[in-house]
Amino acid sequence: MIDLSGVIALLPLAGAGFGVGFLVGLTGVGGGALMTPLLISSFGVPPSIAVGTDLLYAAVTKTVGGWRHHVQENVDWQIVIRLAMGSLPASIILLAVIAYVPLDTDAMAAWIRYGLAFALPVSALAIVLYPVMMKAHANGNGSYEQPKRTAVTVLFGAGLGLLVTLTSVGAGAIGVVVLALLFPALPAKRIVGSDIAHAVPLTLVAGAGHLGLGHVDFGLLAALLVGSIPGILIGSRLAGVAPDWLLRPLLAITLCYAAYALLTK
Repeated sequence: MIDLSGVIALLPLAGAGFGVGFLVGLTGVGGGALMTPLLISSFGVPPSIAVGTDLLYAAVTKTVGGWRHHVQENVDWQIVIRLAMGSLPASIILLAVIAYVPLDTDAMAAWIRYGLAFALPVSALAIVLYPVMMKAHANGNGSYEQPKRTAVTVLFGAGLGLLVTLTSVGAGAIGVVVLALLFPALPAKRIVGSDIAHAVPLTLVAGAGHLGLGHVDFGLLAALLVGSIPGILIGSRLAGVAPDWLLRPLLAITLCYAAYALLTK
């Protein structure tokens, strides 16, 4: 008789992947911000494994989204390059510190928890501000010259690289809101497309680094993808059915509760 106990044990993880994927498809944000704390607080996954696995999960899903935006010419590659000039070196430096500086695993877990406790409320605020910022860009056509703002964009990329590498959170709503502030004339679709395109190399480099450190569980990754892919497809199809003004505050409250749970459990 075939032993299905291993498959059955992964069903709750696939269900979690489906739920997070559904919310991402429905709202467009919230993937890493929900997945990592859920894995840590509800499934008891070690923080480093949760972050590393979620980064590779994000790299797979964002590659598809990034390609679609590229084909639709929704990516400003100059902005993506400036962000990557800061984020990729910052990610590599942090990974090198984790790899070569003797770190207590308990201390590492505490870093991740405190990093998440900071990133989740910031992400919650960004999710609430997201539609406001995008509405201001809805009529932009990007026809006149954009300010380059090279230094501040590279610095923001570096900060984002450190945050994403440590916590896997920040490449979504936070990136979009800050880009909207930095480039007020850029159309909303190009802000979103550029943010997703930048997230692809960042999550890939950070995820590969965590893989090299042994912080990726491929069984966990497969279970999440099995659930999240249909979840994203169904959520995307239903987007607009549930009112955005209700979904986003609920998602923001959920993220704040996740931060609280991480610090108290």
